[in-house]
Amino acid sequence: MEKVIGKIHSLETFGLVDGPGVRFVVFLQGCKMRCKYCHNPETWSFDGAQDREAGELFEHVYHYKSYWGNGGGVTVSGGEPLLQIDFVTEFFRQAKLKGVHTTIDTAGQPFCEEPEFLEKFDKLLSYTDLVMLDLKEMDDKKHRSLTGYTNENILKLAKYLSDKGKPMWIRHVLVPGVTDDENGLKEMADFIGSLKTVERVEVLPYHTLGLFKWEKLGIKYPLEGIKSPTEEQVKKAEEILQISKYN
Repeated sequence: MEKVIGKIHSLETFGLVDGPGVRFVVFLQGCKMRCKYCHNPETWSFDGAQDREAGELFEHVYHYKSYWGNGGGVTVSGGEPLLQIDFVTEFFRQAKLKGVHTTIDTAGQPFCEEPEFLEKFDKLLSYTDLVMLDLKEMDDKKHRSLTGYTNENILKLAKYLSDKGKPMWIRHVLVPGVTDDENGLKEMADFIGSLKTVERVEVLPYHTLGLFKWEKLGIKYPLEGIKSPTEEQVKKAEEILQISKYN
């Protein structure tokens, strides 16, 4: 079998917020979106990545299986994992041979309905236990302003996963004055409510911990001066998104 090479940004051996239980997290390099609040802008380009073969990487990852217990496993994040769909598929195939729980953390931007992509995507889903999907904005114009891309295909992805019966966790980054519009959150709540396989909904408070990375890369930070949401703002968003229904 031909070896499948992935562009790797970094590895985390003890992830606690990247899916159920304790996770070994593989962060891939490369993302087309340019989210204004991105805390990993160094993952945008494929430059500077470490090449790893899927089987070899899984053997390395599997050495940490004692950390995971019965409820953990492996998560592939990014960057954007779907830009390296062949690599993730082979990596997850190796994981399932060992009975390891697999999660993909994606913003969904590469998804399309072209037969060639869907064939690859369905193969990936056959080895994927959980999809963590980042919903950034419901309004397409706002989404384009925030990320540089439409959200039309991302919403189609969510519906596709629902129709396929694939479990999902939905995440939304709450940025005061940017992604906390009450009407937008209500629309998102309605959309999430229309999906059949959502197991969890999370509101992630915006933070500026990655600001130094923008500065290091010489990129002007577009949300300068915006503070993290208060506990009250987060609680209000959680109530609108009705997270108690899922969590």
